[in-house]
Amino acid sequence: MADQGASKRNGSKNGTSSKISAREGAARVRDELPELLGRSVESVLGIQRTEDGEWAVTVAVVELARIPRSTDVLGAYRVTLDANGDMTGYGRQRRYNRNQADED
Repeated sequence: MADQGASKRNGSKNGTSSKISAREGAARVRDELPELLGRSVESVLGIQRTEDGEWAVTVAVVELARIPRSTDVLGAYRVTLDANGDMTGYGRQRRYNRNQADED
């Protein structure tokens, strides 16, 4: 069944464009990934266009909330979207504690 709001999310004011922007891709992931995971997206960590024209969006998700918050367990998920903004895949890239320093 087609989504009634698809042309708005695709960034087209008149419904003719099929390419979405990076901002729209990130918003789409923030809206749709929680439905699959059952957890909300805390933040967008990165977004880039892949060689085949898809968007790869990396987001942080709180997988286990603890007290104090610095000990929360987070997951970094990579989500791919096609040029129309439809999710083509997702997977957890890493799991870490909130207070864990990045290894970059």
